[in-house]
This record gives sequence, C-alpha cells and structure tokens, in this order.
Amino acid sequence: MTSTTSKADRQETDRLLLQDNLDQAKSLSQRNVLGQFATPSPLAHEILQQAKQLLGSTDPIRFLDPAIGTGAFFSALRQVFRSDHILSARGYEIDKHYGKPASDLWRDSGLDLRIEDFTSASLDSAEQYDLVICNPPYVRHHHLKRETKASLRARARAETGRELSGLAGLYCYFMLLSHRWMARSALAGWLVPSEFMDVNYGTTIKNYLLDNVTLIGIHRFSPADVQFGDALVSSAVVWFRNEKPPAEYSVKMSFGGSLLNPKRERTVSTNELRNAHKWTLFPNKSISRSNDVPRLREFFMVKRGLVTGDNKFFILDEDEVNNRELPWNMLRPILPSPRNLNADEIQSDEAQNPVLDSKLFLLDCRLSSEEIRVRYPTLWDYLEEGRERGVADRYVCRHRTPWYSQESRPAAPLMCTYLGRQGNNKRTPFRFILNRSRATAANVYLMLYPSEEVTKAISNNSTILEKVWHELNRIDPEELISEGRVYGGGLHKLEPRELANVPLAALGGLFPSAAASVRPTS
Repeated sequence: MTSTTSKADRQETDRLLLQDNLDQAKSLSQRNVLGQFATPSPLAHEILQQAKQLLGSTDPIRFLDPAIGTGAFFSALRQVFRSDHILSARGYEIDKHYGKPASDLWRDSGLDLRIEDFTSASLDSAEQYDLVICNPPYVRHHHLKRETKASLRARARAETGRELSGLAGLYCYFMLLSHRWMARSALAGWLVPSEFMDVNYGTTIKNYLLDNVTLIGIHRFSPADVQFGDALVSSAVVWFRNEKPPAEYSVKMSFGGSLLNPKRERTVSTNELRNAHKWTLFPNKSISRSNDVPRLREFFMVKRGLVTGDNKFFILDEDEVNNRELPWNMLRPILPSPRNLNADEIQSDEAQNPVLDSKLFLLDCRLSSEEIRVRYPTLWDYLEEGRERGVADRYVCRHRTPWYSQESRPAAPLMCTYLGRQGNNKRTPFRFILNRSRATAANVYLMLYPSEEVTKAISNNSTILEKVWHELNRIDPEELISEGRVYGGGLHKLEPRELANVPLAALGGLFPSAAASVRPTS
C-alpha cells in the first residue's frame, strides 16, 4: 500500500508540472473561451475523500470523468482509493493539447482516456459507472455556437426530459447528459459555478436535482475564497445519487471553510428548496417574508441604465466636445462610472447639468445621416470617423436605427450601482445615488423611476425624495445581497428584478395607497 501510494504521489507531482506547462502554452483568453480551468490538487483530493465517505462500501467502482483534462480527479482517485477498489476508469477530453500528454502520462495506469467530446460520445448500454466526478468546462452561453446549443438542448431534453434555457452554460449540459452514464444508485460529484443556484436558467438544473435524482448535499465555497486562481467564479460541489427521490427528504447545505470542514451547515428539506427561488440563502439563513410586506417594485420601476454600444465613442468629456465643435443639442449629460463618482448626492447647476469635477456627455442623435451632413458637418465628420473605426458594425449599434441613436433612458431621481464588493470598511456592496440633475446613466447603474403616486407625492413635497433616499440607504445589506448573486472574489451583482423584489416596509408609511395594493384583503 505504501509503495502504491508513493507512486501515486510521484505521478501527481508529474501531473502538476505537466498541467502548468500546458497552461502556460495557452493564453488565458484561449482557455477562457473553452472553459479550461484546472481543479486545484488539494480540492480534487478532498472531493475524492468525500466521495469515499459517501460510497461507504468497499465494492469495486467504475469511475468516469467527462472532462478529465490532465486527470486531477483520477490522480486523487488513485491516492484515496486502493487499487483493488478501482475496477475501471474512463475520462473524456475534447482538447488534444491536454488529452494527448495526459494519455502518455497515464498510459500504464489503467485509465481509458478518450480524446473526444463527451457531450456527443456514444455509450454502450452495458457500460455504466458507479462514480462520476467532474469539473465541467465553464463555457458561457455566448461562446456556444447556435447550432451547437440547439443540438445540446435537444439531447439533454431527450435524455432527461429537461429543457435548458438558451442562457445556460456548458456545465449545465454536462450535468444532464451524464445522467444515462450513471449506473443505478451511482454517486455523482460536480464542481460547478454556484450561479445555477440563483439564476433563472438554473431552475432546470434544480428541478433535475430534486426530481430525477436524490440530492445528497451542496457545499458552496465562500465567494472570497476563489477556488480557481485564473477564474473569478464562485464554486459549489453538488452531490447526488442516481436514485428516484422520496416525496420529501433532507439535504445537507453547507457554506465556507472546506468541503470536509465547512464553516456553516444545516439540513434543508426538499420542500424548502422547492419554495426558495435562490438556493444560496442556505445554510446561512432562511429568509421568510410575509406576502403583505411592500417591495420596492410597488413604488419604483427599476431599469438597467442604457447600453451605448461603444462608451469610448459615444461618451465624451467637455473638452472633446468643444475641440470637435459638436452640436450641444445632440448631447445630453451622463454620469461617470461609480468608481469615478465620489458623491452619492448629485447636485445640479442652472441648466440641470450635474455639478461634478469632470462633466461627461452622451451623443444621442435621431436625425438621418443626410440631415446631419447638411446641418451639422462637424457631427457628420465624427460619425464617419466612427464608421471607419467599425463602431457602426458593433453588435448593439447595428441593431439600432440609426446606429448612432441611443435607447430611451431619461434621468432617474434615484439610482443604484449594480456591481460591488463588500470590503472591510464598506457596509454594503451597493450604493444608492440621489440624482438632482438631468443626467442619464449607463448600464453600470440601475435606474429607479417612481410610480405615478410617488411622482405626485414628490411634486407636492420636495423633501419626500430625500426621505426615500435615506430609507434606501437603511436597507439591511443582507436583504440586498440575498436578492442578488455573487461571483468569485466577493463581487456582488443586482439585476433590475432582484432590486425590485427587495422588501421596503418603511416606504409604506410614505406612500400608503401604493403599499395597500400588496396587503391581503379581508
């Protein structure tokens, strides 16, 4: 046993050196497109240790890794399990850059390494596996070709009866397409981004985990503890068995620390999971809210700021506008990004432009190109310069008519930053901005447009808007964080619907009739 273990340790040392050399031969952007982020050796070892605990028995196992890379999980398998406990092992790797050297490395180990795409691989009906462990490629949906996505969706639907959203990443297809490879009662462990626990496209995966298999547990790593040094992604390990689940049972949800020694954990009923839109609430807390508590959406319509298509071209400072002699009536003020906005209250001058050290303006013109050429020759020259630079051919611009116009986003009296980190000296990752100017904002902000009743109240009492702003700043940061989502490195994000869903009982006193609309009638 000692000599076998020593040999496995030496081969893991060789594998790590190989992994580093192969990674260095590719740029980070190349690996990002293919979702190639290698599993750290200590984490792979811990996952296999937990797999051994969950398996319990000493029956020989057949091991499968659908995205094996250089073999981090297979190497850990050989370190954790006795050789006579491993009946067979197979891995799939689509990229020859990794697959061929890995095949050479493991040539005499008994690993059957196939250099092909697992998602389209054929399966012998008699060939199924007892242990499936995988860190699938983290490929975002926009990197998948349309025809590839359609084929994957059709196969996932045929094999599991589950329909994935077009926004789902490649890792979601891997999870569903591995289903038919699992023997009855097989154990599966998936190292995946935790975002499926919160986002709409993750609903299909969550339904699969609750209805197609028996979910054992999910460990979510702290977002501040990035598992992959080359990818800012918040990770989770999902465990389940290929068994039809009982009507209701308990699932272990854990968070922080390590997989084997989590910081927090508790069991959650599958009924709780079914009723929770966001699974990242567990195990930290279970937020139970009364349906009669008014939400932000009762008082404000929340919209993302505008997408210019090319900020460097369409957003200009005052000097550049003057130097190019662009017509001021084709420009409107726009706020800088949050990192360049030092104040949370924006004052305005007599023209209602924001009083800021650096003034920025958004080019927004709906005149035809012929009208511009005749009436505003300097603007015509600038637009032609943009066309030559390829601005008109960018995705957003080519879907607008004319390409240099902007979407309608009037100034909002209140705004919220939609990305942020909660540092040691920051109470909340999000900032609420009181905007007293006519400046609009780009999509790094969420715009809060008051309802008709709120607008009327503000018109009748100029102090109400400031009171609302103060109430927004009193929102418990946990309420905002729990509605939003979080990425590796502790980057928090709020989408418009998520901010709109934040409970805000305090506004009920300011706007009673709007709040009354959500109270149950007797």
